[in-house]
Amino acid sequence: MDMSTIIVPVVSLGGMGLLFGAGLAYASQKFAVEVDPRVTAISEALPGANCGGCGFPGCGGFANAVVDGKAPVNGCPVGGAECANKIAEIMGVSAGEGVKKVARVICNGTHSNCKEKFEYIGIQDCKAAAMLAGGSKGCQYGCLGLGTCVNVCPFDAIEITDEGIARIIPEKCTSCGKCVEACPKNVIDIVPYEQDVVIDCNNKERGKGVKDNCSVGCIGCQICVKACPFGAITFENNLAKIDYDKCTNCMLCAEKCPTKAIYANFENRKKATIDEENCIGCTICKKQCPVDAIEGELKQPHKVLEDKCIGCGACVAKCPKKVIEMK
Repeated sequence: MDMSTIIVPVVSLGGMGLLFGAGLAYASQKFAVEVDPRVTAISEALPGANCGGCGFPGCGGFANAVVDGKAPVNGCPVGGAECANKIAEIMGVSAGEGVKKVARVICNGTHSNCKEKFEYIGIQDCKAAAMLAGGSKGCQYGCLGLGTCVNVCPFDAIEITDEGIARIIPEKCTSCGKCVEACPKNVIDIVPYEQDVVIDCNNKERGKGVKDNCSVGCIGCQICVKACPFGAITFENNLAKIDYDKCTNCMLCAEKCPTKAIYANFENRKKATIDEENCIGCTICKKQCPVDAIEGELKQPHKVLEDKCIGCGACVAKCPKKVIEMK
């Protein structure tokens, strides 16, 4: 056998491989896309959940958006304050106050509270059930409790209670919004993590229509609107709505609601306390208190009446000597 018939093709192929390799190496250098080192640094600082809660396609998309000025440095709902501070340091700016948010099912239409129109026997999926006369629940705006949101949640942060409605586990939720998009009843909202007052109703019918089907629905009486000292509650589409930027978690609205459609974590309710030794008796706190829970004369130490204090913190914000604390 003539060895040249083997050697020549091998050498030829090897030469071609080297030539093409050199060409590719040159092309990669010539046409290389420069990557801003800040993008890489931000990507490494992010938790890598790729949940999309920031509104961008994954952590890489968010990192690019931050560098391009299209996203705030505290825009990652999973990373929290620590992550925001790292990104702010990379960008050379201030992180600001990033408020952690979580999803919440704004419905308390449990088996005990809400009537059923019929017994549903079919695919255990809210979207499928909603196609049949809007679902079995008497309230057309209520949670169907069949777990569509559970199935799309990548963080195992949603469960279906024994009473037949979905419940978010705040400690696991990243506010990625997947459950919000999946819910056919639009009964899931995004709220601040530390929000202790939430209107747990999504029913936009008038009062009688609500009462006929659910015992804990918002009947549109607007008592909460009148009770709120801070103008944090408005009334739209026959339903009360809280402006979380104005809400102080005083829980007065929940106390006044006749149907208990407003949830309040009363265990977290704080009380103001005044350091009487350092109080100068300026009376500013007394004038600011919306429920007359502070007593005292001018130039005399003031005192908080605990049985009246609703924990709104208005006095703390205005005290010139910073001698009032919430405990």
